Amino acid sequence: MADSPAPSEKWYATVTRYQWLVLIIASAGWVFDAFEGQLFNLTREALLNDLMGSARSPQAVKFWGDVFLAIFLVGGTLGGVLCGSLADRIGRKPTMALTILFYSVFSGMTYFATDLWQVAVLRFLVALGVGGEWSVAAALVSEVFPARARARASGIFHSTSVLGTWLAALAGILVGTHWRYAYLIGLIPALLVLWVRASIQEPERWQQSRDSGQARGSFYLLFSDARWAWPAAFGLLLAAVGLGTFWGVVVAGQDLTREFLVRNGTPPAAAEQSARFAYGIIQATGGGLGLLAFGPLAEWIGRRGAFAIMHLGAMMIVPITCYLPQTYPHMLCLLPIFGFFTVGIHAGYAVYFPELFPNHLRATGTGVCFNGGRLLAAPILLLAAELKARPGADLRLAVTQLSGLFLIGLVLLLFLPETRGRPLPE
Repeated sequence: MADSPAPSEKWYATVTRYQWLVLIIASAGWVFDAFEGQLFNLTREALLNDLMGSARSPQAVKFWGDVFLAIFLVGGTLGGVLCGSLADRIGRKPTMALTILFYSVFSGMTYFATDLWQVAVLRFLVALGVGGEWSVAAALVSEVFPARARARASGIFHSTSVLGTWLAALAGILVGTHWRYAYLIGLIPALLVLWVRASIQEPERWQQSRDSGQARGSFYLLFSDARWAWPAAFGLLLAAVGLGTFWGVVVAGQDLTREFLVRNGTPPAAAEQSARFAYGIIQATGGGLGLLAFGPLAEWIGRRGAFAIMHLGAMMIVPITCYLPQTYPHMLCLLPIFGFFTVGIHAGYAVYFPELFPNHLRATGTGVCFNGGRLLAAPILLLAAELKARPGADLRLAVTQLSGLFLIGLVLLLFLPETRGRPLPE
């Protein structure tokens, strides 16, 4: 069978040219998806200092930065859940085109923002598209690729987000304090819509689901059947740990580096530029390697085993990165390891969640897990804002406390099934 190569053959032996094309298009959408998400993190100091005017203070900038991230998570939740259901109902292709158009246009409009409430609204609208695109693309890749290649292809798909982080970092470095120009770059992915419309076909699995007459994209069906409700609930909680720690711990790599440099006598402006490079390039490279490693690891020791290793590694490396560095080169050596474990977890969501649900609920269930996790992660962001913005607060202690969430992720794995070697549910 074409889907079952001999064990001695490479995992990509039966992957067709069209399947590679799907992976490239899905990944391109996810690259700019990640770019839009990271762009605010990399420009927020300049943006908030500009828009807050005389009301700005270091504590206020930190607080509003985390509030906007929480708004982004809520918008991503709504977009991911609704667009996942829409993709099961009307198809992967039109829904993916809609989400890409959504996040690119509203990101570009941030160029014209003159007040905090306008940024809040636009970040919410960008998040609707960002959350929706991932749900559709993750389901599409899992349905198109053969079983033996599925985990690795899904891992590759998610790992391309590091390219989006690099692009955002380069944009942030190039524009400096002229943050508005960085958001104009966000209009570029709108061109992807033409490629999606011209190249993508609806997966055979989705067409079979449509032709069967089954109700598709139904939240009632998802949560009324224990076979799907249980993994949806615990998958959502697992994603909440990853997303909460991403925005509360992972993105703090930039702030940790900047505060370390300032504490050791580096001028604030130089410290900001060095911190952007350390986070957006060095840490992101380690994160990309972690994302790429998840697929092969999941094939070797199973999905749950791969998650467990990443959670354990993250729990150990965070306090080491917070307290061990004595010089900037020390920090640059630790940040890739920090990124490998804390970010590498996320490829597992693209590998694992689509394998939990049947054809008529795959994008819906995947969207509920990953993007519902965003909603539960929003309070974590508010907690992070409170911990980091307290007068005299130690950022290192706050980040270390937040890393305790990785232990919760380990416990959640006990309640989820292993899907390695199993076909996608029909």
